[in-house]
Amino acid sequence: MSHVAMSEQIAGKPGFLAALDQSGGSTPAALRHYGIAESAYSGDAEMFKLMHEMRVRIMKAPAFTGDKIIAAILFERTMDGQVDGKLVPTFLWEDRGVVPFVKVDLGLEAEADGVSLMKPIPGLDGLLARAARLGVYGTKMRSTINRASHGGIAAIVNQQFALAAQIADHGLMPILEPEVLIKSPDKPEAEAILLAAIAKGLDALPAGRQVMLKLTIPDVPDLYAPLIGHEHVDRVVALSGGYTRDDACKRLAANHGMIASFSRALVDDLKYSMTDAVFDAALASAIDEIYRASTVKH
Repeated sequence: MSHVAMSEQIAGKPGFLAALDQSGGSTPAALRHYGIAESAYSGDAEMFKLMHEMRVRIMKAPAFTGDKIIAAILFERTMDGQVDGKLVPTFLWEDRGVVPFVKVDLGLEAEADGVSLMKPIPGLDGLLARAARLGVYGTKMRSTINRASHGGIAAIVNQQFALAAQIADHGLMPILEPEVLIKSPDKPEAEAILLAAIAKGLDALPAGRQVMLKLTIPDVPDLYAPLIGHEHVDRVVALSGGYTRDDACKRLAANHGMIASFSRALVDDLKYSMTDAVFDAALASAIDEIYRASTVKH
């Protein structure tokens, strides 16, 4: 799989990222929203099999191609799975023209000092080596910010950059995701502190090192413009964070140079009971709306 072609697509192609990486505790809720009740399966194996089938249905849909979706973020089990006898990362790139990423964090610590750091990731080097062998281009890792705490936000950003260095050592592109929660009581203040902390971290990176950033759509439009233009930043992508798709797209459209990396807002209308034709049309409509918000900035 051509690393150069993937790199060019991520750095410059119009489009957005599809986040297909719900995992662990969020899987039952995602299946429930899709229309599969917890009574329909027993045990993790059956649950993850159903989740994989949902993701395969999405990835095989006619509209799910590199024309508008430049990359997809996978759950580790999805990365290790198959589509029609092909490894998922190979299928995404060779058959769909979509660059594969993988989520590497193992969830969050309890909130302290207004933030939730990532739990330790003891098997990270092994996961990164496997991802690189499978042709995955990069990774994503999420931590959350609830309050405008200088100390807490500094700790979040330091942890993100430390892990990003470990990831880059494996030749993978890290997406740093310090998410400001949309229900934060002081979201604009937290975002201003986060902007300064990320800029400081970027300025300290070695020459030639690139990262991506996945950030909550800010309350102040174009707040993150200095990060989008930074020499060490490949792309700044936005999470939907619980906003409805329409709301997320409106907010995103006001931020020049920022593209979507939506999860719930992408798959919200998709149901297990839909015929393939209805499912494919609903997904195509969502893709079109998110693509417009990511590329047409008024």
